[in-house]
Amino acid sequence: MIRNAAIALVFSAGLIAAALPAQVWRSDQGDGTYRNPVLFADYPDPDIIRVKDDFYFVSTTFANAPGVTILHSKDLVNWRIAAHVVDRLDGDPRYDLRNGGDYRHGFYAASLRRHNGMFYLAVTPVGHKTRIYRSASIDGPWAYKELDREAFDPALFIDVDGTAYLGTSIGTDGTVTLLTLNDDLSAVTAAKVTYYNKGAEGSKIIRHNGWYYLFNAIPSKLAMTVSRSRSLWGPWETKSSIDDKSGGHQGALVDMPDGSWYGFVMVDAGAIGRMTNISPIFWKDDWPWWGTADKPDVVPDRSPKPISGHAFAEPSSSDDFASPKLGLQWQWNHNPDDSKWSLTQRPGFLRLHATQANSIWTARNTLTQKAQGPKMRAIAKIDTAGIKAGDVCGLGTFGKYNAQLAIVGGPKTSRSLRMQLTESTKDGPRTDVLVRAIPVTSRTLWLRTDMDFDTKQGRVGYSLDNRLWQDVGDAFPLAFDWRTGTFQGQQIAISCYNPAVTGGYLDVDSFTVAPLSNGVRP
Repeated sequence: MIRNAAIALVFSAGLIAAALPAQVWRSDQGDGTYRNPVLFADYPDPDIIRVKDDFYFVSTTFANAPGVTILHSKDLVNWRIAAHVVDRLDGDPRYDLRNGGDYRHGFYAASLRRHNGMFYLAVTPVGHKTRIYRSASIDGPWAYKELDREAFDPALFIDVDGTAYLGTSIGTDGTVTLLTLNDDLSAVTAAKVTYYNKGAEGSKIIRHNGWYYLFNAIPSKLAMTVSRSRSLWGPWETKSSIDDKSGGHQGALVDMPDGSWYGFVMVDAGAIGRMTNISPIFWKDDWPWWGTADKPDVVPDRSPKPISGHAFAEPSSSDDFASPKLGLQWQWNHNPDDSKWSLTQRPGFLRLHATQANSIWTARNTLTQKAQGPKMRAIAKIDTAGIKAGDVCGLGTFGKYNAQLAIVGGPKTSRSLRMQLTESTKDGPRTDVLVRAIPVTSRTLWLRTDMDFDTKQGRVGYSLDNRLWQDVGDAFPLAFDWRTGTFQGQQIAISCYNPAVTGGYLDVDSFTVAPLSNGVRP
């Protein structure tokens, strides 16, 4: 009896383990150490603060909605998504994907601080004036006051006397200007140039041991400088710090509960996008140095965890769509048309009604989440019963290269699988149909997208039973190019559109992300 019970327990545990997807990337090694990056995904332009025992990390989201993502951690290693500050993008009708949309603007680098019981977040939507969002809770709701000017990549800093400042600089100029804010951070009361640092942008300011420290990215060199002064108004002295070969080029420091400091820094990482490394900091001659004294200004690949005792955590990815609200891991490409999607019309399913568009590049209600490296597999279980003639609905990648494995509705309720690749170029999106039509008669299908960021290749495939799989087409490229694409690393995308005004719908039963063990075959 005991032996049988033990076997049953082991078998049951095996089934549970098989049902739960393994992590694609795990920074926390489970032995008191972590490895970089802490998130193997595109979380660019980091700004991290500590509030008592909690760390908050804000990241750029460009033209995705909801936007301006904030993550939470207890140890700087294990992170979960806490909130999005901006529900919808505003200030430009193109954010509703009119006139081709706007992939070069949106919400860029933000700066987060806690002051007098409130969270304050400074962000400048590109082409608009700077906003100071505020909330009593990191979860929101957030409201904002708009300043009277545009401060590029604003660095919010609260001095020891409670005075708030915004630092701003643009790499093409390198002039660092400090804007003094009023008591409730709703208006600029003064502006003064504090420093010139050729090529500098992405400013961050901290204070330590009687010194002010100014961190700047030098994008032309993918490098970072750190400057120090006894006064916010200078004179400043500057030294070179790390770069993308030794750890990253945009970031700063965050203080720890024990009085020590850690660094956080963004590194350009190819098709996956821009990732964040964290690093111990040591001080020498009142200068901060990344890494350790025996290997200064090198961000370690692996290091002891900053704070021990906290369990593994990561942003959610897989989804069974059982909740009446979308998980925080999901973002729409531009603003969605809320009349065209639902989690309640068929409980337990995500229903995407076909929006009118000629290609994925202009299709509203494309639902995305960040791809994960180094190798990932995404599987969507779908119900095709609602697909109508002309609908193009399926799963794939989104970014510089947009691979779609789509169910295409034909005449008399016929359906077929199509594989097409849309590349964003300087002359606009260009689509090639690589596999035109594979007849499909099954109502239920599983669609698969693989991304291997080591080989910079992806593949798509399908199954009728989630056991036997068939590749569709050849491997396709993965890439990041700041001049084209979405200004982000490759994303996962679920889409449904139709060139005609009316169409049907796609029902998505589940979505699963797991490691890709063998990589993408060439």
